[in-house]
Amino acid sequence: MPRIAILQMTSGVDPADNADRIVTAAREAAGAGAEMLFTPEMAGLLDKDRKRAAANIVPESENRQVERIADAAAQGGIWIAFGLPVAREDGRWANRTLLFDAQGNVAARYDKIHMFDVELDTGEAWRESSAYMPGEQVVTVPDTPLGRLGLTICYDIRFPALFEELGRRACDAIAIPAAFTVPTGQAHWHLLQRARAVEASAFVIAAAQVGEHADGRRTYGHSLIVDPWGEVLLDMDGENAGLGICEVSLDRITEVRRQLPSLANKRDIPKSQSQ
Repeated sequence: MPRIAILQMTSGVDPADNADRIVTAAREAAGAGAEMLFTPEMAGLLDKDRKRAAANIVPESENRQVERIADAAAQGGIWIAFGLPVAREDGRWANRTLLFDAQGNVAARYDKIHMFDVELDTGEAWRESSAYMPGEQVVTVPDTPLGRLGLTICYDIRFPALFEELGRRACDAIAIPAAFTVPTGQAHWHLLQRARAVEASAFVIAAAQVGEHADGRRTYGHSLIVDPWGEVLLDMDGENAGLGICEVSLDRITEVRRQLPSLANKRDIPKSQSQ
């Protein structure tokens, strides 16, 4: 059974400090026998002050922390999913996951498709689309230690069509790195993660940001690993950063899909005609 690691972080405004934590976690995870390490959304930089953040958001090819994470993957012989903001050629930013293989090569890139533009009753307001450009590609990666891995990010979880497509592509696992707010986390985090696992008959790996951050925000935590039946295999707390290790049985995917072949039974819904 593959062993995977999930890093719950309280990322801050210094990319070098954040990378230090990830490199250390990669070493610890590899030492514990993990084949993959998952980090949260914006693991490399979490800073809502966009003027300050701009100095640290550079093209991927110029990002020193990308090199460090790639080296950590190669040195530990471990796959790493790394979340970070990057500068695009058009001057906008992308909320990106880079997936490094065990040789330190970039196996995939995924840019978050759905932008977090909300106003909560608590007074929190977020306008991700004012600086970030949404991605346009559904990304899956074959032949990872977890089989075919689908990539999503945080707010994507609220849009079932994306996960329907990942199910159609027969993903064995789906990564949902996140920086959930506390109010939305308390209301929907566990519900949505378990639902997406059940719908896709796949493992869900959700590395999360947690606690009080240097930029003043607070995030929900509770990094999760959920199996295809919706059973929670790992649930980290809502207060502390740390590393979690979990073994997963890929045979569970076959078992669940045999018992409940919802992917095989799926039919196109006919378009209704207005009366």
